[in-house]
Amino acid sequence: MSTIQDSDTAGGPGRSGSNRTEASTGHRIRSVLAIRPFRRLWGVTYLCSVGDWLSLLALTGLVTKLAEGYRWEGFALSAVVITQLLPGMLFAPLGGVLADRFDRRKVMVACDLARGALFLSIAFVGTAWWLFIANFLIGCCAMLWIPAKDSAVPNLLRRPDQVETANQLGLVMTYGITTISGFGLYALISGIPGYFHLQGGDLSFRIATIAVVVNGLLYVSSAVLVATRIPELSGRMATPRKRDDDAPGFLVMMRDGLSYAWHRPLLRGLVIGMTGAFAAAGAVIGSAKLYALSLLGGESAYGLLFIAVFAGLATGMITAPKLARRLTHGRLFGVTIVCAGLSLGVVSLAPHLWFALVAVALVGGCAGIAFLTGLTIIGSKVEDEVRGRMVALVQSLMKVILGLSTVASPLLVTTLQPRVITVLDHPLKIDGTRPVLFGAGVLAAAVGLIAYRLMDDRRETPILSDLLAALRGRPRRERGLLITVEGDASLDTSVQARELAEVLRSAGHEVLLASEPDLDERRVHELLNTADLAGVRAHALVAAAVRADVVERRVRPALEAGLIVVVDRFADSPIAHFSASGSVDTSELERLSDWATGRLRPDLTVLLDRTPTTLPASALGAPPGAVPAGTAPPGAASAGLEGARRTITHVEHHWQVQRLLTGMAAADPDRYLVVDADGTPDEVAARVKAAVARLVGGEIRAAAPLAETP
Repeated sequence: MSTIQDSDTAGGPGRSGSNRTEASTGHRIRSVLAIRPFRRLWGVTYLCSVGDWLSLLALTGLVTKLAEGYRWEGFALSAVVITQLLPGMLFAPLGGVLADRFDRRKVMVACDLARGALFLSIAFVGTAWWLFIANFLIGCCAMLWIPAKDSAVPNLLRRPDQVETANQLGLVMTYGITTISGFGLYALISGIPGYFHLQGGDLSFRIATIAVVVNGLLYVSSAVLVATRIPELSGRMATPRKRDDDAPGFLVMMRDGLSYAWHRPLLRGLVIGMTGAFAAAGAVIGSAKLYALSLLGGESAYGLLFIAVFAGLATGMITAPKLARRLTHGRLFGVTIVCAGLSLGVVSLAPHLWFALVAVALVGGCAGIAFLTGLTIIGSKVEDEVRGRMVALVQSLMKVILGLSTVASPLLVTTLQPRVITVLDHPLKIDGTRPVLFGAGVLAAAVGLIAYRLMDDRRETPILSDLLAALRGRPRRERGLLITVEGDASLDTSVQARELAEVLRSAGHEVLLASEPDLDERRVHELLNTADLAGVRAHALVAAAVRADVVERRVRPALEAGLIVVVDRFADSPIAHFSASGSVDTSELERLSDWATGRLRPDLTVLLDRTPTTLPASALGAPPGAVPAGTAPPGAASAGLEGARRTITHVEHHWQVQRLLTGMAAADPDRYLVVDADGTPDEVAARVKAAVARLVGGEIRAAAPLAETP
């Protein structure tokens, strides 16, 4: 076994930056997709998103056939889009209330069944007027379905830090994979006459009808999957639910949701920032056609601009998690909206097409980062009981502001007469699109600045220094630095935590060893014995109580004071030991740990990777699943055959614990440093010192040799 593991599962600091980021992204995605309920919901998202994109083409094709006598062919696409967007202005808030009051899984099933039935009715009724009415009702169902689905996603995950990756996967599915699938499916259905050499009559009408029927069946399939395969969607966070007869009315819940958002600076800034961003986006959409003409590029320029903005969106969504490790979400959201506004100002001044394409791609990249960051804030910072209303609020803003801005911007553009000027021997057409885009950029930058001031959670640190650190690739730091030492056996972790603290002190750092492991173990045993508690759940609650006390009394004050805090067996080791008992679900233990520590996350976790068979006999005396290894009183293992059986059972328990710990490290390699713990304490300490020195910064002077542990 190597001294410091440099494989993909270890994620050690010795790897190159690009390889480490790639491995980290892959591990995060695999760890989220490994959660079966989320993976199934991701599949449901695929079906519904394919249905959304397919419906856009299928309904447009069908209404063209139905409305030929009314000469609505040119109006078909606009009518379909308008009837789908209009419900967002009316029903999005209602969808949020339903998601917070009722069983989200039942809401999703009902909406999917309704959408499927409406699409099938369009095919069977076969009239244009019913197509538009049904499409409006389908849009209403979508506005009820989306808040229920999005607000349920965080409840399916194991840790709050997985919300960003889950949102990233959802956006990739909705706007990437399913776009290709939906358009490809429509092309496949439309090509049926050519495949079978069919001709005649109303064949094109029948093909359009088939596409609509397939659309309805996709939603019915989604309803069946949600109802039968994802019961976890009905779950809520650990908060008491009111009985239906005690629950407030819809208007009261809507008012409470708005009040909740307005009285919290983080969410108020989010809403204000989203409003400005959607207004600017609407201005870009509404004036894009005329702006392309001002670049003297024609229809091809129009297409290239859309390709550039969507490429920028995709790039922004991909890079957002990496930037979030260097800037807090609040700062990142505000800064990217300001950057999007400034970039839009550059777009308004672009003298030629290629310059405009780069600026438009930059606008899209900033918008992609801001949108994903906003969704992550809602998923990780908003309480479960109001999360549906926050999702609905963002959806409503997107529909209303985007729609109004898209309609208003062409009207503003027509107020100015175009003229052609020469800039650097290049003709430049100046029309109303330039001042409209410039005004939209100023609006977005101003709103982004307001959002930044409301959401900034690191006011003591200048934003310029944070930005410079982010550009240099340095991860963000809180005022202090939290380092945890995790491992299977407390005999290892306690020695290495003390030694690491001494090494850091000898290097001139202010260091606090936050807890004495022996003292904490005695406190746990005293509480268990005094209260006469038994069972893994009771032991886990007591251990969490002791950890919460240590965090509140020692860890947080030290971090606020700027110290380096070293903690032995902070959260991961207890979770692994209790999970190995097999009687408590790991996700429950993780939520308990997050609650006890106030979701405090280590900056660095040193995982001691020891082969369980090399553990000393004293470390094998802990009964599996009771309390962490090494906390059992001496003499727990009896002599003779029974003692041998106990030892075998305990070794198996330690193997399971080690597998769980290494699995945690593989899922989040940026935070973990896996060190070979086989060998003498001095040898292990040297490996830990060499590895931590690279991350803390500066050379750590050699400390006094470790005394042998008795």
